[in-house]
Order: sequence, then C-alpha cells, then structure tokens
Amino acid sequence: MDRRLPPPIHYSQYLQLDQLLGCQQPESAKYGPAAHDELLFIITHQAYELWFKQLLHEVDHVIGRLGNDDSVRATRGLRRILTILKVLVSQMDVLETMTPLEFASFRERLDTSSGFQSAQFREFEFVLGHKRTDVLTSFDGDADALSRLHDRMMSPSLWHAVCDFLRRRGAPLGEATDVREATAPNETVQAVLIDLYRTDDVVADLCERLVDVDEGVQEWRYRHVKMVERTIGNKPGTGGSSGVDYLSTTLGRPMFPDLWAIRSQL
Repeated sequence: MDRRLPPPIHYSQYLQLDQLLGCQQPESAKYGPAAHDELLFIITHQAYELWFKQLLHEVDHVIGRLGNDDSVRATRGLRRILTILKVLVSQMDVLETMTPLEFASFRERLDTSSGFQSAQFREFEFVLGHKRTDVLTSFDGDADALSRLHDRMMSPSLWHAVCDFLRRRGAPLGEATDVREATAPNETVQAVLIDLYRTDDVVADLCERLVDVDEGVQEWRYRHVKMVERTIGNKPGTGGSSGVDYLSTTLGRPMFPDLWAIRSQL
C-alpha cells in the first residue's frame, strides 16, 4: 500500500480559480468598452447556477435519506435547502442596485438568452414535484439539458419520497401516483396528514420543514418578479418571454399543496 502523502494543493488549484474567474465574458465588450454593470449581471446569475447545483445535490440527498427512513438527516437537509433559498433571495438585493438604464446599457446583447433556459432551475422544479412538459421547448437543441430533465420527469419527486416514507410508517395513503405527474391536491392524503400532525411529532416536524422550503421557493419567485418589474417594467422579457406578466402567473403556486390545504383544519 502506498502510504505517501499526496502533494500539497494550493487554494487556487482546489477551487480551480483560473477557470472559474475566466468564465465572466461580457458580451458588450465585443462591441466596444464593456458595460460596467454586465459583470454584476453575469456573476450574480452564475452564482445562482452554482446554488441551483447545490440545491439539486441537497434534494437528492434528502430523497435518499427518506428512502432509508432516516427522517433526522432528511429534516436536517431540508433546513439546509431553506437556508440556501434565503441566500438566493438575498442576491436580489445586489441585482436591484442596478438601475433600469444601467441594465439597458447591455440588455440587447443578451439576444435570445433568458432565465427560462436555466435547465437546473427546471430540474429543481421537477424534483420538487412541479412537473410539466411545456417548458421543455425552451431546451430544443440542448440534448444534455433535455436528457437531464427527462430523467427528472421519470424519477420520483421529493413529495413521492415523502409519501413512500409515510406509507412505510403505516400511513394509509393509498397507491402511489405516477411519478411523471405533477403534485396535485389529494383529499385522502390531507385527511391522513391531519391525523399524523396530531399523533406523530416526527412526521409533523418533517412536514413543517417541507412547508418552510415551499415558502422559500415562493418568496424567491416573488422577489424575482419584483426585481424584473423594477428593472424592465412591463417590457417583454429576454428570449421572447412575456416578462413580468408570465412571472406573475407563477406566484402563489405551492409545491406541496396538501400541506397548505390542511392549515385551516388543524
């Protein structure tokens, strides 16, 4: 057995800083002096993508813990997911330091690129249970993104994992729904949840952490809408989207509707 210590690794090597810090290439610089605020726009959105990657990593971990009936670490993982969502919300404060005129100085250089094309965010929606096929058209021509989204579509969501965990604890939830279907309200599930809230503290705590995550996603959506409205008003969004009008339709839609529906009955 080779017991030699590995060679020391420098901070910049470990984080691959040369590659990371070389990824910010303002499009406006190709046509003259770079717009000052484009670097902020790029870095903020790259940071979002890194956090989306971590969110997917954490949700997959929670699903795995639930599959092993490890509610303690699953609950701990949900707390981490909520904390990351709060970081995502706080980044809106940075973007909102950019005025409409400052954004306009480079906006046309975005061409057809749009946040709608964030495959990782769509994966995050899918793994939480908000599955639908209409968003896939945004990824035509991106075989890797389509493959990942298809895998998420065909895999159990976090809510499926929660329900399977409850069934193994004896909860009479009935048969599992098709993993390809979006999470929808279910009165049978709601009745069982009400009883579990009153009799099973482990399940009640797990469900409350799911509500925390759901509220965190909704808070992020709201701040995103207001940031876009503040920056471009009612102008069409980049990539041909309808901008604020479309984003506003995403508000108030819970990821785990049964957990919200039972509030008035507890």
